[in-house]
Amino acid sequence: MIADLEDLLHRCRKSGLRRTKALEVLLATLLKADQPMTLAQLEKSRPLATQCDKATIYRLLHRLADAGMVRRLGLHERAAYFTLVLPDQHRDYLICTECGTIDPIDAPCPVHELENEIRNKTGYQNLYHELEFFGICPKCA
Repeated sequence: MIADLEDLLHRCRKSGLRRTKALEVLLATLLKADQPMTLAQLEKSRPLATQCDKATIYRLLHRLADAGMVRRLGLHERAAYFTLVLPDQHRDYLICTECGTIDPIDAPCPVHELENEIRNKTGYQNLYHELEFFGICPKCA
């Protein structure tokens, strides 16, 4: 199931987030992105730059993260990257400890079977995982 903007806005309403133009544009920008984006990248994106300021984007990202709709990636001492958490879609990432580059892993996730086993044995609902691998990218090596 591929999420669309209306699906995301519906999830926002269910999470208690108020629908604003800035929220719509931020979600649309993240939905179109093929990679996680930093706050600086989001701020410079044309639709967001004309709609709201950096502080508004920052607040919205953190509200979305608190609602479980956005995932924060990256090393703590470097810029954070943000990506949407979409139902039935899962991405794992490689993160360079030198330059902070984040790349999605283009391979089947090895943890899904374990997740299903844990769900069946424990009865946990809405179980999910976030998998990140850290190392030095070829460019920095």
